[in-house]
Amino acid sequence: MVSTILGRRTLLMGLAAATGTAILAACGGTDATATTASGGTTATRAGGTTGTTATGAGTTAGGAATTVTGGVATVAGGAATTASTPATTGGSVVAATRPATTGSATAGSTTAASPAAASSAVTGTTTGGAPAMVVGGGMPMGPSMCVMGSIVSLGSTALQPVIEAAQKAYVAKCSMSQINVQGGGSGTGLTQVFGGQAAIGMSDLFAEERDGIDAKQLEDHQVCIEPFAIAANPNVNITSLTQDQIISIWTGKVTNFKDVGGADHAIVLINRPASSGTRGTFKKYALKGTNEAQGKALTEDSSGAVSEAIKSTPGAIGYLALAYFQQNKDLKTVNFNGKPPTVENLSDDSYPIWAYGHMYTKGPAMGLTKAFIDYILSDDVQKTIIPNLGYFSVAQVKAKHTA
Repeated sequence: MVSTILGRRTLLMGLAAATGTAILAACGGTDATATTASGGTTATRAGGTTGTTATGAGTTAGGAATTVTGGVATVAGGAATTASTPATTGGSVVAATRPATTGSATAGSTTAASPAAASSAVTGTTTGGAPAMVVGGGMPMGPSMCVMGSIVSLGSTALQPVIEAAQKAYVAKCSMSQINVQGGGSGTGLTQVFGGQAAIGMSDLFAEERDGIDAKQLEDHQVCIEPFAIAANPNVNITSLTQDQIISIWTGKVTNFKDVGGADHAIVLINRPASSGTRGTFKKYALKGTNEAQGKALTEDSSGAVSEAIKSTPGAIGYLALAYFQQNKDLKTVNFNGKPPTVENLSDDSYPIWAYGHMYTKGPAMGLTKAFIDYILSDDVQKTIIPNLGYFSVAQVKAKHTA
């Protein structure tokens, strides 16, 4: 007897526990067709990886040999598993493009000889999109995959708004994934990922610029361009400063706005700690590496705290990533040499105060870490979240920065 089932966004599930269970779920693809006949089954899913039909694994009473197209079957350590014994009633044999461990399929589940490893990844080649990845089971989500697990991403508070927004969007689609996003500053992010306390270290600095970090052990994932701008309290009536004026203010040579074209009002400097990537970027590109005056600025531990201090302190001036101007419309943006932080001005280097948003991993990213970074690099984030926060994709800016 032959039956044909047509479905939109078909879900193919295969279960296996940590003692041998992984979840395979394919979703977000195109129509699928499955044909069942006594003695064996071939199921094909359009729009993704083409697997290899299990052979010699006949079926009884509804058992099936399955070819997965549109996702990579992952069982037991991230490898596609072909059962060495025929499927029994209701069971299925799942086969994909690469060989796997030996196991048996019974009652709808695939049991492998070794436990599933969360760090093992299989990448399949898709026929209608980007490569698919499954680690211990997952589901296609745009160009990436849902992967079960829990990771911590911490560091740069300039990059934090992007990563938090991406985390919310990812977890909304992948509810079994747990991603904890924290600030702390670029220095903390680099130290924690290097020491193994975090899966991802977020930084505005290159790892080579941080003392005590062996950058060769870290892998750099540049996910966006972060423009920074001088931020002023609303009562500060200046709209632009030259680079020389900026250096004079931060080195303490100029202490009143009247000396740079503003009203007669004392300047209150708001700074970040020396470990901050935002401060490092501002010092390198706005101050030309000049040391700031000591003891003449208020120091805040995060970009959010800087934003609040500038808003609430008359005469205050500091620097922030553009995302914080999007979130705080009361902040005044002060141009650099008459130039605003546009993609054109960043590209021709007339506006140099920007940094790459780095997501560092210790060695190659794997599992949920890789899936999350891949998602951030996808159009879901690059063309929506990033521009909405005032940032740019790396490809948009022609100028290059180095360590």
